[in-house]
Amino acid sequence: MARSWVARVACLLAAMMLFGITAVHATPAGGTAIGIWPIGGATACLMMAARPRTPVLLALIAAVAVSSIWIGGRDADVALGLGLGMTAGAWVMWRIFTGGRRVRPELRSTGDLARFAGGATLSAFVAAAAAYLTSMVTGWSDPSLLALALLTSNLGSQLVVVPFFSRLRLHASAARPSERVLQWVVILTLSPLVFLPHDFPSIAFMVLPVLTWCALRTAPFEALSQMVVVLAFAVICTTYDRGPFANAGLRFGFSPDSQGILLSTFVIVCAFVVVPLLLAVGEQLESARQVAAERDKVQNIVNGATGVAIIGTDEHGLVTLVNPGAERLLGYSAAELLGRTTDLLHSQEELETKGALYGTEPTLGAVAAAVIDTGPVDMAFVRKDGEERMHSMTLNRVHDDRGEVTGYVSTSEDITDRVKAQQKLVEALETERQAVERLREVDQVKDAFVSSVSHELRTPITSILGYTEMLEEGVYGDLAPAQLDALSRVATNSTRLLSLIDDLLTLSRVQEDGLAMVDRLVDLRKIVAAACSVVAPTAELRDLELVVDLPDEPVPFLGDRDMLERVVINLVGNAVKFTPEQGRVTVSLRPEGDAAVIAVADTGIGIPLAEQERLFSRFFRSSLAQEQAIPGSGLGLSIAHAIVEKHGGEMRVESEPGQGTTFFVRLPLLTRV
Repeated sequence: MARSWVARVACLLAAMMLFGITAVHATPAGGTAIGIWPIGGATACLMMAARPRTPVLLALIAAVAVSSIWIGGRDADVALGLGLGMTAGAWVMWRIFTGGRRVRPELRSTGDLARFAGGATLSAFVAAAAAYLTSMVTGWSDPSLLALALLTSNLGSQLVVVPFFSRLRLHASAARPSERVLQWVVILTLSPLVFLPHDFPSIAFMVLPVLTWCALRTAPFEALSQMVVVLAFAVICTTYDRGPFANAGLRFGFSPDSQGILLSTFVIVCAFVVVPLLLAVGEQLESARQVAAERDKVQNIVNGATGVAIIGTDEHGLVTLVNPGAERLLGYSAAELLGRTTDLLHSQEELETKGALYGTEPTLGAVAAAVIDTGPVDMAFVRKDGEERMHSMTLNRVHDDRGEVTGYVSTSEDITDRVKAQQKLVEALETERQAVERLREVDQVKDAFVSSVSHELRTPITSILGYTEMLEEGVYGDLAPAQLDALSRVATNSTRLLSLIDDLLTLSRVQEDGLAMVDRLVDLRKIVAAACSVVAPTAELRDLELVVDLPDEPVPFLGDRDMLERVVINLVGNAVKFTPEQGRVTVSLRPEGDAAVIAVADTGIGIPLAEQERLFSRFFRSSLAQEQAIPGSGLGLSIAHAIVEKHGGEMRVESEPGQGTTFFVRLPLLTRV
């Protein structure tokens, strides 16, 4: 890489020496100004070299510039002043255009062009200022004319040479090979016709359309090369006193040095035509590539959305875009919809429905104006086969970069199946609601019937128990042992029946939220002790050990004493009933944090795990109780559970078949929910 740039710099320096000497010798007869000196090559040398070597290279450029001018026949002091001025101009151009960086500068955008033109212009003015001072100090030539000649020649050199060493926006030639051949033929034919005639009127302007054509149609470096060929003809012909610029100043009474100024001005004009066009074409092609890439990306997204119908229209509502999703969902091909309005996709009934909903006329335009940019709306679309399908549609405007509306786009998804499913779900829920309502009514009738029958049964059963007691006491005469045994059975079963009726009445009041409870501050120890004393005789008759474990300190609670006592009686009574003889029933009360826990444990038959979640349901009895024919109504636990909940507590059970059962009642101390 190092050898490559060194070789290129050496070649440029040699070319600068050769062309510099030629430029000095090409000065027209009677003139003193220097022609097209290759200051652009000096800038190119600086652009290719590594930055640390820039001072050395500047010294070499200065040496080449001074020596070429001196060898060309100018005095040493003149050569020194002009050479140093040109070297300074080259450094200014390099510094402004590259920013002092080591990389080759870019010449791709409008900003790059401004930096390039600004650097070249300032560089030319630096060289012109040096020429003016040199002329003033040495007395050689006219200062103003010399400065103008150096300004134009250096500016033309920078504008033509430097782009070759810049990083252009490369692109392929838009012209076909035949067109490119034609361009070269025209250039090689027209250039001699323009610059060889001496007395023929000037037609140099004919070159500009050709250069414009080449800049617009060919690759950047080829267009620059075509420009250089044209300018080479102009320089060579002018040097040999041919063409429109040769001795032009003399014909119009100007100094012979005006020949070089005119030629340099022509070079500047050509460069300012070709270089900006190259950049504009490159930017346009790059923008076109980006637009095409974005368009392809959007097109791929649109085409890939096969489950969504995407339809685009122009500002007049004519369809311009139909994606495959729209073709699949609507049944129309893109060719059948393009260029038409979307009226055929909506029925008049749907437009009337939407018009009534949004308060607009039943036309597509009015409905579209009402729903545009509002988010998803449900809209019925008519397929090609006549089937109407419900879509969730979003309609939006499309704006250009000036904010003007250029069209509309709708995206929609077929939700017919979902709508039908929702309708079925609503219908099913309504049916279920009605069924629940009927069940609630039936349940209320049943509860009312149970309550009514329970009240009606209570009076005769109480009467039966009263007369049975009188018979047992001999009020109506003495009875035989068999008769007394029969009366005892009648009394026992009547008592059980009366207890069942009481449970039904209590349960009915609990369900109706009509359970009358009297809140008082009570001691849970006394409630548990009283309940156990009620069940204790039954436990003694069955040879069961009843253990009551109560704390020494009072356990205060705000609640209904009778109802709480009934809970404990039910739990302890069940424990006694379901525990075989010689078993054990343990009742304990323990404060735990902000609650009191009553535990009733037994060594009875237990409850299967699968049945425990139904334990507090009305009339539920475990399978083990039914197998062993243990009597019961299945209401006691449901009543106890309801009473505990009324007091803001909770009840749970732990049990295993054959291992016994433990019920836990947790009541919040001194609180009531």
